[in-house]
Amino acid sequence: MRDSKIKPNFLNRLFSRTYFSAGGWHNIGNMRKKVLIAPLAFAICLGAVQIQGEDCASLAGMKLQDTTITAAQVIPAGEFNPPDSKPVPVRTPFCRVAGITTPASDSQIEFEVWLPMTGWNAKFQGIGNGGFAGKIGYAELSYAIAHGYAAASTNTGHSANDTDASWALNHPEKIIDFGYRAIHLTNLNAKAIIKTFYNSAPKRAYFNSCSNGGRQGLMEAQRYPDDYDGIIAGAPANYWTHLLSNAAWDNAALLKDSSTYIPATKLPAIENAALAACDAQDGVKDGVIEDPPHCRFDTAVLLCRGPETDACLTQPQLDVLNKLYAGARTASGEQVFPGYSPGGEAEPGGWEPWITGPGPEKSLMYAFSTQFFKNMVFNDPQWNFHTFNVDRDMKIADQKMAKILNANNPDLSRFKAHGGKLILFHGWNDAAIAPMTTVNYYQQVVAKMGSAQANEFIRLLMVPGLQHCSGGAGPDRFGQNQAASGDPQHDIGAALERWVEGGAAPDQIIARKAGPGGQVIRTRPICAYPAVAQYKGSGSTDSAENFRCSLP
Repeated sequence: MRDSKIKPNFLNRLFSRTYFSAGGWHNIGNMRKKVLIAPLAFAICLGAVQIQGEDCASLAGMKLQDTTITAAQVIPAGEFNPPDSKPVPVRTPFCRVAGITTPASDSQIEFEVWLPMTGWNAKFQGIGNGGFAGKIGYAELSYAIAHGYAAASTNTGHSANDTDASWALNHPEKIIDFGYRAIHLTNLNAKAIIKTFYNSAPKRAYFNSCSNGGRQGLMEAQRYPDDYDGIIAGAPANYWTHLLSNAAWDNAALLKDSSTYIPATKLPAIENAALAACDAQDGVKDGVIEDPPHCRFDTAVLLCRGPETDACLTQPQLDVLNKLYAGARTASGEQVFPGYSPGGEAEPGGWEPWITGPGPEKSLMYAFSTQFFKNMVFNDPQWNFHTFNVDRDMKIADQKMAKILNANNPDLSRFKAHGGKLILFHGWNDAAIAPMTTVNYYQQVVAKMGSAQANEFIRLLMVPGLQHCSGGAGPDRFGQNQAASGDPQHDIGAALERWVEGGAAPDQIIARKAGPGGQVIRTRPICAYPAVAQYKGSGSTDSAENFRCSLP
């Protein structure tokens, strides 16, 4: 490692002379340093360590267990063109470190760590992946460093589209990398790189992601509770084997034959009927069902009484709709996975992309479930979903994949002992991952650890009208799936950091809804479960101040 040329910061006198890598603690006492010590008052005003370009380049020589650094370069402000990805804006110069970790002979975990050259807030942000991963989150990295974080992302060991799992076929080590190993090792490598670059370990580490990223967050809390101080797990796909067994069951019912398929043209009629039944139950008719579990929606009103049109469903279609709302069950009646909530069926990001598709066998859940069973469970690219049997095939999926992919252990005592805080969130209109699965997991944690202990470190926010991770009819902007922007009232990330660093637990977040021009047209509190937002009876229904969080 070449000489460090560190701009004035009195904290350099206090930093330890060691750094941590996946292989353990290492002494760097023999590394030459040229440190210019400024007066104390000036150093406090300066705030963050600022390091020149030579220091970034020298990171290429770092020795990390099973890891090769492939790039260490300063990227100026402007625009960065990542490998095999779209350009991303860069608001602040940063040190880009790329590497490959190979913990097993069939592993090739690519990762990147981005380190702001100035204004580092002394925090680390871990970035998750959607779907089957396969890509580094360059846009998320750019957002994180713009807000002062050092950040890291990984492709989890393969390069592919996030609906493609062909990389997993006969590659069990790559599945382990995807399941939990890559995120953990990237965390260790990132912290080692951060400590070397800034001469200081990050004071706090946070993880904020959704969907498979939510599963990754819970996997970290359960397997590696010391990796992060605070975790936001949105719409977590943490019961992976049952989620995709349910999707296969849905596909088998929906695509049994031409009579059972529900075309997307009928989704508006379904949504309108659901809203007519339950929209006003919270005292406000606003196109959003506030509390779907208490919605009593009789789908029989949709049955065609004459010739079939897009305004009604045939009996076979109605039977399938009821199955989608109910969720898969075994032959003995055991619930496999919750069904979808009523509301939001026809909205962009709703049932068409996820459940029905624009046509048969074209939905995202069709892609995810068939890819899972072909490439991870049966190792058979010719596997046909029409052969799916939930009792038999889910059992096989559980036996082969549950320990690797599921993150549904309710015992979070080690994470709590570490001082960790966890915020779960899920949209009630999620058409990808049925929202009750997160309610179920939260309740399992409370039952396992006791309500008093659980209340010290976990919160669940169920978001009315929110689709999968973002979008939907309700207020959907509350800082999810990104670094905190600093406002604990409107930003779930900032609320988490305030909880971790100051002890103030969030009992509600104020979400915002933007109009076509980007201006805020509605605000609404998102209440800590089981409370829901209730209209006080006067004032604008578009203003959060006219709602209170209360038990349903």
